[in-house]
Amino acid sequence: MLKRKISEKISKYRFEFRHLTILVSVLIIFQVILAFIQKSTLNNFLEDTQGWYQQHSAERLALISSTSMELLFENMFLEKNITLLHERKLTASFNVIFKQQLLQKDVKEVCLILIRNNTIYVVDDGVLLYSFFTNNLSVFDNVKESHKEAVNRFLEIKDKMKNSEILYSTLVDKHTFHIFVPFVPNGEYLGVMYMKIKPDFSFITNEVGVNFDKVAIIYSTLILFGLIAIYMVSSKAVKERNKAQDLLFAEHQENLMKLIQHEKESLFTKRIYHTHHKAEKIMGFIKEDIRSMNSSNIESTKNRVITYSNFISRIIYDMKWYDQPVNTIVNPIFRSDINSVIRFIVEHLFLRISSKNEMFTFDLKLDDKLPVVHINEFVVWEILEPLIQNSIDHGGKRHIAITIETKFNPDERNSTIIISDNGVGIQEDLLTITDSGIKKIFKENESTKKIDGTNSGYGCYIAYQMSVEKCGWKLDAGNQAEGGAKFTIIIPN
Repeated sequence: MLKRKISEKISKYRFEFRHLTILVSVLIIFQVILAFIQKSTLNNFLEDTQGWYQQHSAERLALISSTSMELLFENMFLEKNITLLHERKLTASFNVIFKQQLLQKDVKEVCLILIRNNTIYVVDDGVLLYSFFTNNLSVFDNVKESHKEAVNRFLEIKDKMKNSEILYSTLVDKHTFHIFVPFVPNGEYLGVMYMKIKPDFSFITNEVGVNFDKVAIIYSTLILFGLIAIYMVSSKAVKERNKAQDLLFAEHQENLMKLIQHEKESLFTKRIYHTHHKAEKIMGFIKEDIRSMNSSNIESTKNRVITYSNFISRIIYDMKWYDQPVNTIVNPIFRSDINSVIRFIVEHLFLRISSKNEMFTFDLKLDDKLPVVHINEFVVWEILEPLIQNSIDHGGKRHIAITIETKFNPDERNSTIIISDNGVGIQEDLLTITDSGIKKIFKENESTKKIDGTNSGYGCYIAYQMSVEKCGWKLDAGNQAEGGAKFTIIIPN
């Protein structure tokens, strides 16, 4: 159950080719940025570690050298009478200690800074040390002699070194260490041993950096190839999916066209079925007029029969086309008089039935200023006749008074046709607006007298389709305040 829910949630998201491209590009950029950050972090770590190790190794070297010097210095006092040979050996031993330190590439300077009677002496070889031992060493001259920097630094910490007797080191330029180690042979403080050391471990840092770069390149390359592989597989999958979607869309479009075609044919069938009984009634009127024709009424009968016949011809023409050409409905050559069409429908269609006086009456309020319309007059007939028939069928009273009013509105540049009655009116649910923005009464198969096996609910639907969809008019339905239904048609001029 959980797996199915997760699958349904993921399936909501559609990844296109551009999405995969952006995803791969972002991952590559992030990998490059991550590699740079790791390299920078590693370099900082190596620099900190190298700095600590450089100081530690420099101090250890200075401490060992100072210890060796102290031990050798103490041996000079073991024998009170020193022979010339012994003097040379001691001198050579001191020189070895000094020279060995200087032979190391990291050691830049080494010397002993000694104090006697508040006087500073500097010793940097065995001869000078022996001279100091025999009180023959001259005082340090800060102008002429070397090691001036060492002496000046020592003078800054002289009291501190004498009191604490601990190793003291300073770092200059992030690379050079100045180290002062207390010189205390036989426990007597005589000064310090100074060493200037510049340890260089950059080869280790460079080697680690180079190895890291190699690993980062290999790692990034593997990820890149992996992303490219995923990218190619995903792209292929997306292409296949898009191809399937295109085929599905084409199939859906074909089915939609078939559905539209079927709906048009269905509407055509229902429209013909809805009008065939009118054709049968009109054919009955034609037969009746022909039987009653005589010399006195031949002209009026002829005109009426011709109109009836033209309407039948229109019905037959409609049977040929379920999607009628627009120019057969709206055309500048048509100049239809709506008032004449209304009078003909009322007088020669609705008022010809035998029970007209008991069922309904008509009150015509027609504006003679109403302009002609460029609509086929039998299309106007198809629009008005179902609306009038609706008032008769759904009036709900024994006698229905139907009012048909036309008026021209020059200020608004339109004409209005109002068909109203004094019946029970239209049910409120049929006046609600559907999701498509059309009142329910104008939807297909909507009626107050639905009977199984009948085609009720198509009169207002056909009138709406012909007036609004085909002719570009406006059609609305409602109820009057005093009761009864009301249909309003607005025709732009």
